[in-house]
Amino acid sequence: MRTWRGERGEQWSSAQGLESILISIQSLMSSNPYENEPGFENAKSSEDKKNMAHYVAKIQHETLRLAVIQPLEESLGIQSDGTVLPPETHSSYSTDEEDETDQYSLEEEKVPFEPFNDLRKRRFLWYYESYMRAIEEAEPKTKVKQHFEKMPFEGTGNSMDGHFNYPELKKRMALIKETITNETIQWAIDGLALKQREAAMAVSLERQYERIVEDLCNKKNFALDLSISNGNPFIWDLTFFGRPMTHLDGGIFKMQISLSPRFPDEQPRVFVETPLFHHRISKDGVLCYFPLRTEEMRHHIEAVMEALEEESPPYDPRTTVNLDASQLFWGPPEDKKKYYRALRRSVERSTE
Repeated sequence: MRTWRGERGEQWSSAQGLESILISIQSLMSSNPYENEPGFENAKSSEDKKNMAHYVAKIQHETLRLAVIQPLEESLGIQSDGTVLPPETHSSYSTDEEDETDQYSLEEEKVPFEPFNDLRKRRFLWYYESYMRAIEEAEPKTKVKQHFEKMPFEGTGNSMDGHFNYPELKKRMALIKETITNETIQWAIDGLALKQREAAMAVSLERQYERIVEDLCNKKNFALDLSISNGNPFIWDLTFFGRPMTHLDGGIFKMQISLSPRFPDEQPRVFVETPLFHHRISKDGVLCYFPLRTEEMRHHIEAVMEALEEESPPYDPRTTVNLDASQLFWGPPEDKKKYYRALRRSVERSTE
């Protein structure tokens, strides 16, 4: 993934830059997409209000289908009949060190540039609950195969045609999640094979792990215990002990960090195994965090800790991965008190 540095030396990826641009553009537009159409900025008639509801409904359906589901199915090798192609058949998939030699250079032009595949997968794990809740709320309002309503500004060659089929979207979402889960499991298997061959990536991750542990010891940081799982440098077990005078005080939280043989092109996936009611942790235990630098595991560990311990962060819509927790955390003071009470209860249960 391409990177560049900002004025203060921060490292930005192409994905982060594009995301910032899209957020800036979105801030200039109405939250009602119907009003963003030329000539309909001030449409307020009863017919317009009906059209608004129909327009939003089909945009939501097609956004899930075309912007979320379809690109992920393509990158994961999921076919229209529900079968999944083996990972080794994907054009960008390889764990063989020979890919770093001239042989790889000869094939490089044939491999499509897909810098956002891993980002999509990571974000899918973060927002899976949001996608499924959107489907569950919209499904009762439409019939299967019900055609989209045509808008007054839509014409030949410029229209959103199609029909609703939320049960199908739900089924495809579940398969995507299952496939990403299987891919993560495969990382460990492929990683162990690289370890046995003493491949460069396996050696590099072992060295990074050793340096991080040494640094923790030198700094007398006893809030964190880090180990390699069963000798596999592509699976790191992390235990975090809640620091005194914080909302996590007294808690013991176990996490697992899964690393890809293609790290850092594919970023780690962090799963919090100890149930914790936290606005940065999805209900499936996936942690949402942002490392300062993506190519060094030291920065990933630091970002994990920062995500868990942050007290008063600025609002960031990207971190809405636990809907119930986020609603309370970003709500009025009374809701925030409820959030911290629920967090404390889960912290207390972590030692049972």
